[in-house]
Formats: sequence, C-alpha cells, structure tokens
Amino acid sequence: MRTVYLGTSEFAASVLERLAASAHRPALAVTRPDRPKGRGRALQPPPVAQAARELGIELSQPENVNSDDARERIAAAEPEGIAICAFGALIKEPLLSGHEWFNVHPSLLPRWRGAAPVERAIQAGDEQTGISIMSVVEELDAGPVYRMGTEPIRPDDDYGTLAPRLAALAGELLVTALDERPEPVAQSEEGVTYAEKISSEDRRLDPARPAVELARTVRALTPHIGAWAEMPDGQRLGVRAARVRDAAGLAPGEPAVRDSRLLLGTGEGALELIEVQPPGKRPMPAADYLRGHDPTTSAQL
Repeated sequence: MRTVYLGTSEFAASVLERLAASAHRPALAVTRPDRPKGRGRALQPPPVAQAARELGIELSQPENVNSDDARERIAAAEPEGIAICAFGALIKEPLLSGHEWFNVHPSLLPRWRGAAPVERAIQAGDEQTGISIMSVVEELDAGPVYRMGTEPIRPDDDYGTLAPRLAALAGELLVTALDERPEPVAQSEEGVTYAEKISSEDRRLDPARPAVELARTVRALTPHIGAWAEMPDGQRLGVRAARVRDAAGLAPGEPAVRDSRLLLGTGEGALELIEVQPPGKRPMPAADYLRGHDPTTSAQL
C-alpha cells in the first residue's frame, strides 16, 4: 500500500523505521516544525524528521497539517492510506475524511484514550497495556480498531524500558494491519478512561500519598519527564528510581537516612530514593548525593 506517515516523537520514529522496511514504505513523512530546545534554545528537528532524513523519505514540516498547503502536499503523494503515531496535533476536516487512517495508539482501547497512555498505565498499576491500531474519528481516540496486541508491564518497568517494547509491537501491528486491511471493530463504550497530559503538578511527589503510588509515578515519568520531591529547604530533588520501604516514625515529607539509605516519609510507608538528580546536576546514586548533603536540612556538607 502506498502510504504517508504522520508522527513526531521518538516512539513514532521507531514505528516509522519499521514501516519503511515493509512493503508500505511511506512516500512522504509529515512531522512538526523544528523547535528550540535546551539551554541554548537552538532549533532542533523532531525525531521523526531525523529518521525520515536518514531513511531517505521525503519530509514535510507544516505549521498546520490541516492547512490547504499541507493537505495538497499529502494529496500529491497519492496515499492509499495514512499512518499516524504520536503526531501531537488534531486532524480536522476535510483532511480527516479525505483518506483512510491507521492510527497507532499505545494502550488497550478504550482504556487510556488521550495524550499520555503509557505513563498513566504505569501510574495506575496496570499489569498489562498494549497497542491499538485504529481508524481516526473526530472524537479523541474513539475510532474502530483494526488490530490490537498486549504487552505486560513488568514490576520493574519504567517508561524507558516499556516504551521501546511497545514501539516494536506497534510497528509489527501497523504493518500487519496495512497488509491485511481488516474490517475495524467498534470500541466498547464500557471501560473508557482518559490519559490526561502530564502536568507540572503530576511531576511532584506528594508525600501525603502512599509510597506505592509515588514509586509508580517515578517509574512512569523516568527518564523522559522526571518526578521530583521537595526537600526541607524547598529544593526540588529529581527522583529517577525509587522503591517502597517500611519505615516507622517518618512523617509525610520527612527525609531520613537509615542504613545508608535515603528515605522520604509518605502518607503510607516510606519511599527510598535510589537515584536522584540535584538541580543543575546529572543523575547520581542516592549514596553519592548523601556524601555531600544532609537530607534533613538539604544543607550541603
């Protein structure tokens, strides 16, 4: 099938690489414009733009994919189907109804429709997630499903370990859906949940919550977004790995060192901070952090 591909993220770039190796190699890749990033605010291309250039695929980076110019560029590629994955912008009419769409969504729909399905699945303690290849409709992630595959969420999975497995599964399912073009099946109206975009408040490890929930939040946001805990002097200490510990006598938000471990009191149990990232510094084992800090005051020694 002659295709056009829309995507932006690293996840989407991985799916593009698999699609490009199939009989459905895209004639055109469409992604978002380059954006300033980092301390120097230099313009950087999205991962899909980099992947398309490396693969020798024609590239388009419109400001608005629904504009007349963007739609004409897509139509000129004469696609029989359009694959889309983590593009980051809504598809509107008349582009929506002008083509057959194959949307890659990393959840078992109708659970976790929305912007952050992988993160929300880990946060919720789900034992499995997966990939849905669906048609695109106006309602968010509500289209009928062509193909679906499951992937377990392991107890030690964070986003960084789970997302690559999901991307590999997504690439295979997308190619299969394009090969077979099955009749899509409508989603159930039962069990619908929404994966809201990760906000700045979501990154804060609220010590009033149980330690088990905070540990899942750390896993969900590592390494791409990052969670943080507030120290006694108000410093935000990044937390990149944590686990639940029994620690009697610690009040919520109270840090302590016990048996050379950095602990944080929570609403239920304690959270051991295993890997941390002080402001302006690289991630480090908590033991290294403790050599230069008193966690009860965050005073540097």
